[in-house]
Amino acid sequence: MNMSIPFPTDKEASIVFDALRVEVEPARSKVTRKLETNGRILKVHFTAQEAKSLRVGVNSFLEHLILATQTIQEFGPPL
Repeated sequence: MNMSIPFPTDKEASIVFDALRVEVEPARSKVTRKLETNGRILKVHFTAQEAKSLRVGVNSFLEHLILATQTIQEFGPPL
């Protein structure tokens, strides 16, 4: 599964990338995730053998993504 998430600025995409890249999948997880930024776009590639594993991995990622974006909104855009 591939996702492209646009942000208002390159800096915000970079901040979210840095926050999410340290969140590794658990060793028992059957999901791999690759993150990269391209300007203001955060790109994510998920790989899993089973649909259920993919769903769990994507849901977890989206929860962290929402938290990161809400934090930026709460404390204002980066300088």
